[in-house]
Amino acid sequence: MNDPVPSRLALLRFLERVQERDLARTRRWILDEERREAERQRGVQARPPAPEWLIEVGLNRHAAPLYVHAGDCWNAGRRTQGISRDQARRALADGIKPCPQCQPDTALGMLD
Repeated sequence: MNDPVPSRLALLRFLERVQERDLARTRRWILDEERREAERQRGVQARPPAPEWLIEVGLNRHAAPLYVHAGDCWNAGRRTQGISRDQARRALADGIKPCPQCQPDTALGMLD
């Protein structure tokens, strides 16, 4: 109960140690965040380019393809696969329907 009251200088030294520890922790957080951001950037750069053309397949792997889409079509479903320009032209020639929204047949010059 009769502990001596620490001096003002001792209290300031204690505050300094606490702040140094907090600063060190903050610097670790910054390094961790910089590392995560660098990894994210590497992932973005390593991502393959978006396909120019898509083919939308049916619900199972044995079903016939449903539509041919342009690569940036907003209406392309989740079950799409990237295809080349020649494959898209061949699919349209084989009777696979062009997407009515992005109209790949027009973009490929295959209008009737």
